[in-house]
Amino acid sequence: MAWHDRISVDPNICHGKACVRGTRVMVSVVLDNLAAGESIDEIMRGYHLEREDVDACVQYAAELARETVIPFTPGAA
Repeated sequence: MAWHDRISVDPNICHGKACVRGTRVMVSVVLDNLAAGESIDEIMRGYHLEREDVDACVQYAAELARETVIPFTPGAA
């Protein structure tokens, strides 16, 4: 499964932010929940998603990380 099958961007939905296709659940919300320690099962139940949706969000984030360079200064607060 490619993330393209599960993630969509529509300027009329959530201000054009990447969302799980057919929902208004933003990829960033799924990732925030994962980063906060929520389990995939909790996220699936809470947002009525399928495991493949959550996996697609992680794949999408990985793709962005490969393509985007964020300047980082060690020790900067």
